[in-house]
Amino acid sequence: MNIVVTGSIAYDYIMSFPGYFKEHVLPEKVSDSINLSFLVDTMVKRRGGVGSNIAYSLALLGERPILMGTAGQDFGEYRAWLEAHGVDTSAVRQYDDCFTASFFCNIDKAHNQIASFYNGAMAHASELSFHDLKVKPIDLAVISPNDPAAMKLYVRECRELGIPYLYDVSWQIVRLTDDELREGIVGSYILIVNEYEFEMIRNRTGWHEADILEQANNLVVTMGERGSRIHTREGLYHVPPVPPLREVDPIGVGDAYRSGLLKGLALGLGWESAGRIASLAATYVLECDGPMGHYYTLPEFIERFRQHFDDPVAIDRLTNGVAVK
Repeated sequence: MNIVVTGSIAYDYIMSFPGYFKEHVLPEKVSDSINLSFLVDTMVKRRGGVGSNIAYSLALLGERPILMGTAGQDFGEYRAWLEAHGVDTSAVRQYDDCFTASFFCNIDKAHNQIASFYNGAMAHASELSFHDLKVKPIDLAVISPNDPAAMKLYVRECRELGIPYLYDVSWQIVRLTDDELREGIVGSYILIVNEYEFEMIRNRTGWHEADILEQANNLVVTMGERGSRIHTREGLYHVPPVPPLREVDPIGVGDAYRSGLLKGLALGLGWESAGRIASLAATYVLECDGPMGHYYTLPEFIERFRQHFDDPVAIDRLTNGVAVK
């Protein structure tokens, strides 16, 4: 199945400050000026970005996703790493006059954060087009958080070209107007959101579940430790979470869920089975540092899936073509 994943490609720089930010802020001076610096103990650089996160987990599940996005002069090692793990980066355009989008986050002992996001090469994402992709046919597209102009463009292009798309507005919901949100939802194959985002969309559009299902074909709402619910025009499915062996880092869990859902659909499975694959894919990320700190072979994934779900059809299709050792 040819799946094109659009979305941010980024680096995350996570720093830890051994004190408390509040001890260095003078309330009486805040209204006049702020000039602060913090000596941090550690800094970790991680590969991230919603588009690359989704593509990476899809590759672990045996797909060869096509990542379509923009990156900067520092992308060479990242590109090689993604390719080595099964992601097709031929549709990633590299700009040598800027850096890859980057998230800088300083965290104190109370888990308060001071963060900045550098747009970098992501600002050029609207210069890419589905019309220029050499891979044909495109069976499914993912429109995930990116430069807002690019997200709007990709919605229109998918409609023009008849490409079914998963619409994942996520943290860019605040950058899109009410009409732009409606435009992205109308005609989408899947609208996927978490509970908070769903409430924001309801408030912004005035649409409830039934209204959304008249506009989109399917609605998926993730609910953290309570699993997820999948609304289709045929019925509602509640999918339980897979209990983690340990809880380390929730960043990127939702992206992996999307990957698992797409894998299930690529296998021709029903919504409940696809949701179960998504649930396990998400748990793998929760157990590791960073959105791409996890790794598993497909046989390992299948064995763990078997331990949690009595779903012989899903197991058979996951196993098809895989040499289980």
